[in-house]
Amino acid sequence: MYTAHGAACIYTCTSNSSSSGIAAHVSKTYANTKVIDYPYSVSSEQDTLTLIDEALNAWGRLDVWVCSSGLLGPPSIEATTPADLQKCFEANSMAPFFALKYAPPAMAKTTSKGNYPNAVPKDQRYGSIIVVSSTANTYGGCWGPCYTMSSHAALGVVRAGVAVLKGTGVRINCISPGQIDVGVSLNGFDMRTAQLPPAEMQSAAIQKANIGLERAGLPEEVGRVAGFLASGFSSYITGANLVVDGGASTMCPLMVPI
Repeated sequence: MYTAHGAACIYTCTSNSSSSGIAAHVSKTYANTKVIDYPYSVSSEQDTLTLIDEALNAWGRLDVWVCSSGLLGPPSIEATTPADLQKCFEANSMAPFFALKYAPPAMAKTTSKGNYPNAVPKDQRYGSIIVVSSTANTYGGCWGPCYTMSSHAALGVVRAGVAVLKGTGVRINCISPGQIDVGVSLNGFDMRTAQLPPAEMQSAAIQKANIGLERAGLPEEVGRVAGFLASGFSSYITGANLVVDGGASTMCPLMVPI
């Protein structure tokens, strides 16, 4: 979505050194947008600082920061250990915290027009932090306690961020997807060991019964909301939680996040 909005560069952060495959796909349609695969641990403070430094050294500016990481954790309190809870908080709420703490000073930097494709001057302070969370940040029962607790914490970062960011020109908002079809079949997985929802939740009958639009969402439908929050079209929106779940949480709060 950011390529369509004229982004000069996008860092696609992954937990390993393998290519995301996004660069090859994007270059065919948006040749002026550079995509950099970047190994990154969402729970690492040092990785966050290093990435910000690299972006500033290469481009002289930082405009948008998207946190999109998630870990479900065990489905029951009996199966949940303190270590499980710690891992979920690191994956689901630590990354938004690091973004709130360290991205705004970088977003405050202004710069003249660079000599790279899609370059435009930045003559005032602004930025957008986008936290992609889950409807579990508002409701209980979407999955196990780890996921619900850490998702609530992620939304807490967004709400705390409104006051933190006063006067900086930086906005912070949350996207809360419901059931999104990411192209992975749950058939054959043991939900107790794989920490995934039961496969029947992907059935057309269940989706028709529990989702207002009667289907799971698509990743690009979440991406369009992120593109909106990154753009000037959302210039008077901060601290918001945009629910992207096809109306499921309005009909019935008990749902799964995949």
